[in-house]
Amino acid sequence: MPMPGSESAAEKAEKGAMQYAYAWGGNSFPPALLATLIAAQHLKPFQFMPMLFPPALLASTYLNLNGYKKDAAGASAAWSAAYLVLARRRKQGFSNKFGVRGVVRGATMALCVANVLGGGLAYVFMKREEHDDE
Repeated sequence: MPMPGSESAAEKAEKGAMQYAYAWGGNSFPPALLATLIAAQHLKPFQFMPMLFPPALLASTYLNLNGYKKDAAGASAAWSAAYLVLARRRKQGFSNKFGVRGVVRGATMALCVANVLGGGLAYVFMKREEHDDE
């Protein structure tokens, strides 16, 4: 029978990664950052469809700041997954991947993946808080 403090390094790393993803999903900063990156890409040559995502992500941040952390995590994960599907459909040439726009696009897609994983994990395992309406 293992001792309570005798976890292996792999178990500690796994536990730490899960806790880190859970904390990421329950935070209000990642959806706001994702909304900023999406707006930076699609505002100058205004594109209607991708610009539907920043207001939804900012609404998720608003929900999180008002105490609805579980609902905000789910909304953030869902909108991030929807944007990831939309962004993957656009083809980008090899030479365009290493410019400023390509780096911003890559960072946006990586942040989408992190939001989907963290927000989904937080939505599944987070307890909903009861609010007293007075």
